[in-house]
Amino acid sequence: MTAPIFVDTNVFIYAVDSRDIEKQRKASLWLAELWKTRRGRISFQVLQEFFVNVTHKRPDAREEARAEVRDLLAWRPVQTDVAILENAWNIQDRYQIAFWDALIVSAAKSASCLWLLTEDLQPDQSIDGVTVINPFQCDPDRLLA
Repeated sequence: MTAPIFVDTNVFIYAVDSRDIEKQRKASLWLAELWKTRRGRISFQVLQEFFVNVTHKRPDAREEARAEVRDLLAWRPVQTDVAILENAWNIQDRYQIAFWDALIVSAAKSASCLWLLTEDLQPDQSIDGVTVINPFQCDPDRLLA
């Protein structure tokens, strides 16, 4: 089986946010392909951030956001534990990135992901063995072929 791909919160948010149609289209394309190939991975941090951000922007979408989070449980979310936390601190110090980003990278690594889809970090940068892919600059067939 090919390696799973970790998806950061911003991809899920753009998929439901119609303010930037092009980013919404690309995020939706990535997510559809990851559902189809069953290679998508996330963490509970991603689920929490998604829920909070969506319901903050659209309080009326609470049930819709909850349903999406429930569906995403199929992606086997990574739970933050001591090892992930310690590794995140090491990543934060070594790569000089924000703690929350380091925690995402640490979770991706713990899920055996080679790639992290996010626009929050420098594209093509390798962080602790996980390569950052900007999903808005790269089509899914590059990694999913």
